[in-house]
Amino acid sequence: PDRSELLIGSFGETLFAFNTVTVWTVPVQGGSPRRLGDLKVGDAAWSPDGHELVYTKYKEVHIARSDGTEIRKLATMAGAPFSPRWSPDGTRIRFSSGGNQPAASRNASHQTAEYSLWEVSIDGSNLHPLLPAWSDAQCCGTWTRDGRYFVFEALHNGTRSIWAIREKAGAFQRASQPIQLTAGPMDAYGPAPSPDGKRLFAGIRQLRSEIVRYEPKLNEFVPFLSGTSAEGLDFSRDGQWVTYVSYPDGALWRSAMDGSQRLQLSTAPMRAALPRWSPDGRRIAFMGSVPGHGPKIMMVPADAGATQQVIPGDHDQFDPTWSPDGNSLVFGGYPLSEIPEPSGAAHQLRVQVVNLATGKVSLLPGSEGLWSPRWSPNGRYILALSRNAESLMLFDFQTQAWSELAKGDIGYPTWSRDSEAVYYDTLGRDAAYFRVRLKERKIQQIVSLKDLPRNVGSLGPWTGLAPDGSPLISRDASFDEIYAMDWETP
Repeated sequence: PDRSELLIGSFGETLFAFNTVTVWTVPVQGGSPRRLGDLKVGDAAWSPDGHELVYTKYKEVHIARSDGTEIRKLATMAGAPFSPRWSPDGTRIRFSSGGNQPAASRNASHQTAEYSLWEVSIDGSNLHPLLPAWSDAQCCGTWTRDGRYFVFEALHNGTRSIWAIREKAGAFQRASQPIQLTAGPMDAYGPAPSPDGKRLFAGIRQLRSEIVRYEPKLNEFVPFLSGTSAEGLDFSRDGQWVTYVSYPDGALWRSAMDGSQRLQLSTAPMRAALPRWSPDGRRIAFMGSVPGHGPKIMMVPADAGATQQVIPGDHDQFDPTWSPDGNSLVFGGYPLSEIPEPSGAAHQLRVQVVNLATGKVSLLPGSEGLWSPRWSPNGRYILALSRNAESLMLFDFQTQAWSELAKGDIGYPTWSRDSEAVYYDTLGRDAAYFRVRLKERKIQQIVSLKDLPRNVGSLGPWTGLAPDGSPLISRDASFDEIYAMDWETP
């Protein structure tokens, strides 16, 4: 608090080993780091007088002396708490909680879990949400030094922005009424008021997903859909049209391959994902979601028009893909209650098929625990992923049997146009793009992706195939900058 030392965390040899971070102080003017006891935490912050620490670990919030001793628990949460901050008067602690991700992963994408701000007294009493009536996700708040304002970030209409709560209400202002401080297409996050309260520092992030095409003759990636921040591309059968989702706003578009005749097909608050062009080129099916509801299979004319939900009700449905004749869609999800399941089968993810003429939904045999299906262009096969995406499975309609094609951290399986091969990507240290041919079941690496920045995408980094069969990869072209904003407060 006296600005003579920095409070830092060390991951040690294991990068991003959340909740096992050791806590240290480092003198600002130089000197040796000093470890604070045996504390291992997820996040931590000083008390106003510097005599104590508040820290989070797994699903708990704790207080300890500044030397790491005299630990006591304040709260246990349903989700992982992070970003704790002590009030300037030393009586309260506010922190963020929700979802199952640790604090350091929150900036991976603007599509965060439903985080919310919480407050608790330092004796562990009066634990309550700070903004119980808010539907937007909120997190990562801090007080101004005089305690008059509390600033935080919120995810509003798909964009993160900075908000403030006036702690001491004036004659005509209610307490705890949030005021939006930033607005615009770019994300603002991590607010930090200056000590004199006259400036507000924040990170500004422009999220961009650049689609690149792998050119094997050059062994390099070249731009595709140049100038468009997009993901989830799919192409008409004649290869003349493309549909995609703009990133990060999640709007559905279609255009000619040269970028002309561009047309927006969905509007906020709906967010689109994984569009699929119908075989006749007249309709586009996609996964759509609105705040407060899970994803549903939606349908829209390719030339724009009314968007319709394919299957009534509020059951979640994932990854629709057309049958080659255009009469059905295959998708993943939990079965509707009226669909009979095999005797003794647990209620779990299944691959399902909806007949578009009758609306009847049926289960694909043996697909328990599978999702993210892809119907082959020749109609004989359906691909699916295991729930943990570690197995790529193949269903053969002729044999009515499943078999495993590949193992690994598999994403975005895509059929070749001749139905003879499947392409997919992997994540991790040795990320790459692969092909497996059905006849030989031999896996071949097409290109390494480990040096390509891919921390982007509403559903993770997207991959696919261009009409000519060349791999398409989403590359992270986002950038972050720190801004200082003048702040005049009443």
